Amino acid sequence: MCGIVGLHLRNPDLYPRLGELLSGMLGEMQDRGADSAGIAVYGNPTWAPAGHTCVSLLELDVDPAAAATALGAVVGAPVAAQYVDNTLVVSADVATDDLLAAARTTYPTALVAGFGNDLTVLKGVGAPRDLAASWDLASASGWQGVGHTRMATESAVTPAGAHPYAVGPEQCLVHNGSFSNHATIRRELRAQGVEFDSENDTEVGARFVAHQLAQGRDVETALKEVCATFDGFYTLVVSNRDSFAVVRDAIACKPAVIAETADWVAMASEYRALAHLPGVENARIWEPEPEVVYAWTR
Repeated sequence: MCGIVGLHLRNPDLYPRLGELLSGMLGEMQDRGADSAGIAVYGNPTWAPAGHTCVSLLELDVDPAAAATALGAVVGAPVAAQYVDNTLVVSADVATDDLLAAARTTYPTALVAGFGNDLTVLKGVGAPRDLAASWDLASASGWQGVGHTRMATESAVTPAGAHPYAVGPEQCLVHNGSFSNHATIRRELRAQGVEFDSENDTEVGARFVAHQLAQGRDVETALKEVCATFDGFYTLVVSNRDSFAVVRDAIACKPAVIAETADWVAMASEYRALAHLPGVENARIWEPEPEVVYAWTR
């Protein structure tokens, strides 16, 4: 049992409240998974300056100023670096591939938690409310956020095993459930050159979706391929910089609820995570149908 939440803001007046609202949503899902938690935030200028590439690095113990100097020398441009709890967040006005390659070359043992324009991914082990406080999530602004609270069932409780899995540029995926055929799909993806950071079944889903998108498919088509390829029980939220999508498996036994207003679209494992959102009393609220892809674009 895990908890997933997602919030896509349509009204720019709410952008300063993204972290506050997302923090409340994540906290309400703590009793669905208190092993670890993670968030993906799009558009917070404190972590990722507007239009800049941002790379989130875990399992790394370096001085941020030294990291900025080292990475700047590789990319040939100024690099900003800061710790947000245990995540080293680096950003620069360079191409995503350039900063990502520099980070991987300079710090080959670090875990890349996420990368892309305007995206910051933070993950950690511990109670979600405590982690949200350590990130100062309530102060974050932006236009979109996704979060996950994990109850581990099949892989280690580590930052690498926490969601979101953000394995493609500006992409992330969170998952409640389990994929029963993930080992087979992992072998098939590895045969195609896809590399993995963990043994978590959710990473297989994220790598599969990223592989589909890299081949030119849109999010809706990629998620339909997930439904056709993966066995098991799942509710998924998949996002990139400009879109937000939800899908459930054919049986739809993992809980999910979507709410929509003119100001925002939100999704959570349970309604209580949505109850504090502004204007929720006037929202259209429904349970997503099995294998129907619900998607919104910024």
